[in-house]
Amino acid sequence: MSPHRNGNLSVMPLQEFVLDGFGGGPQTQALLSALFLVLYLVDVLGNLTMIVVITLDARLHSPVYFFLKNLSFLDLCYSSVIYPKALFDLMSSTKVITFAGCVTQFFFFSTMITTEGFLLAVMAYDRFMAICSPLRYPISMCPLVCARLMLSCYCGGCLNSILQTSFTFSLPFCSSNHIDHFLCDVPPLLKLACADTTVNELVLFSICGLIIVGTTLVVLTSYGYITVTILRMCSGGGRHKLFSTCGSHMTAVSLFYGTLFVMYAQPGAVESMEQGKVVSVFYTLVIPMLNPLIYSLRNKEVKDAPRRLRQKHTAT
Repeated sequence: MSPHRNGNLSVMPLQEFVLDGFGGGPQTQALLSALFLVLYLVDVLGNLTMIVVITLDARLHSPVYFFLKNLSFLDLCYSSVIYPKALFDLMSSTKVITFAGCVTQFFFFSTMITTEGFLLAVMAYDRFMAICSPLRYPISMCPLVCARLMLSCYCGGCLNSILQTSFTFSLPFCSSNHIDHFLCDVPPLLKLACADTTVNELVLFSICGLIIVGTTLVVLTSYGYITVTILRMCSGGGRHKLFSTCGSHMTAVSLFYGTLFVMYAQPGAVESMEQGKVVSVFYTLVIPMLNPLIYSLRNKEVKDAPRRLRQKHTAT
């Protein structure tokens, strides 16, 4: 494709981008790289442990832990799509990513993050069925239904990612190829576009807003019924156990949806790149690191699983 002109800006097919990442001198970069490395290792270790423990412990082969294992898988995947490259860039003077690499990173990141949003809503629905309709639960949430729900989450995430990727990377980009971020994401990429990005911003806010509002309504409705059901219980111990279990999920949901809303579902998000970087670190690294802790520390079955596996290994 030959270069062409748009006003005073040269527009040409870019072969690569430069991820500017975080500012600061060598000391700041070294501090950030050490911090990100520690958080990423904790993230990988925590989520891998959850996947292995749930897979090996027969007591955890139920719908709630099936979805929890998939949550750990998604957390592990989308942080791994971003942070090996981000860590390399922090320790390197060249922060180049090819155009194809940028498209690939964004596609998989968008797929995983959207899938997790749908999954959190499915997990709320699962708790609703388990607590409000316990007699129908084994049939309503049989393995086939769980697999179909999980597949629907992945399909929804992939569809959103295809739309966002095609809309974003079909834009003509100006001669500057510096992305003011540490990952390929829509808001900083729109800053480089030479064309009018109104439609792209509308698509971003509409789709993300619809997903966030829709899944949030499912979560709130499910937990509204759950709260009413729990309050009707006579046993104080039963109420405490259920509130504790549901509280873990509500904590994860609040952190995840809250940060996504700040980043994508309100117009001011595109204007503040520095805020966007901090928020991005929170939902792409901190939350995936915290999720295994949130779900294990308040869940006796998960906490006891490593001990049961050690005993089983010793017995054999």
